[in-house]
Amino acid sequence: MSERTVLIAGASGVIGQSAVQRFAAAGWRVIAVSRRAPDVSADTPFQHLPLDLLDSARCRAAAGEFGGVTHVVYAALYEKPGLYAGWFEQDQMDTNLTMMRNLMEPLIAAATGLRHVSVFQGTKAYGAHVHQIALPARERSARDPHANFYWLQEDFLRERRAEADWSLTIWRPQVVFGGATGVAMNIVPVIGAYAAIQRELGQPLIYPGRPGGVAEAVDADLIADALLWAGEAEAARDETFNITNGDVFTWADTWPAIASALNMEPAFGEPFSLVDYLRQHEGVWDDLVRRQGLRATPLPELLGESHHYADLLFGVNAPADAARAAVLVSTIKLRQAGFGECIDTEEMFAKWLWRLAERKVIPAA
Repeated sequence: MSERTVLIAGASGVIGQSAVQRFAAAGWRVIAVSRRAPDVSADTPFQHLPLDLLDSARCRAAAGEFGGVTHVVYAALYEKPGLYAGWFEQDQMDTNLTMMRNLMEPLIAAATGLRHVSVFQGTKAYGAHVHQIALPARERSARDPHANFYWLQEDFLRERRAEADWSLTIWRPQVVFGGATGVAMNIVPVIGAYAAIQRELGQPLIYPGRPGGVAEAVDADLIADALLWAGEAEAARDETFNITNGDVFTWADTWPAIASALNMEPAFGEPFSLVDYLRQHEGVWDDLVRRQGLRATPLPELLGESHHYADLLFGVNAPADAARAAVLVSTIKLRQAGFGECIDTEEMFAKWLWRLAERKVIPAA
């Protein structure tokens, strides 16, 4: 087989970083496209292209690097400050489409050997952010009639896919967890920073959210394994797949396992905002970073917009008398197609918290 070269857009993000590691470990040539270099093991071989996907001229100028690309993992994402409100705003949707166009148009023209493209959606594809979804949500459902950049990007790729030799796989992961910091939607560093501050204050790990809300998680490493599989699997060609860890969880029921991984005692009380809590305790974080020799990462830089995502997932701002809706998707289609890997969600949380401690992003438990 000729050399396989994967271009990973959004390589510093929660999915992108795991994908860089996994593809490189599997012997692929990896081109990582992101403004920041992905924070991966020092011995991981990859080429970093520091592109801003909103700069169309720079993307066109980089086309000379795209000629050998055989596979694309498009995991780049634009989110507005505060996160949630932007999901309903047309300019946020248009920006995400522009980013994809700026990269993919010169890439498709240059990469004459392109074979496969993976792109990401999520449970917003089923309208999970606007209404109760069918349980479980299935890929064969009709497109949910709400405005979303998913549909803009999908239509663009399907138009380019017509009569082309490459195939397309669309992924709809549940809530993704990984090791990336400073991103829009990865609450592992949020939990790690919150726990470190609570420990510094001599407090237990108090659950900040409301009860209920049955959901599913997905490990970024598991997604990376699925991307590797899809890159060569005939059964993945021009398909859409939900992907999860394989189990279900609620935050309250999983909280003791998260506390145990951090060597802390769990506790429960009234819901409160981690956005507010972390803003109020930036000084505590700065002090413990200096004293414990952690990476010199200011709290806003560590969190990105993910503390807003944490408040959303924990149901902090939901009406107190409102039941928290379950969000569950079926992964039967993906398993029947040939990818059946899974991971225990409680073990996943422990893994990523330990890895952040190993990298001195958060204190060791």
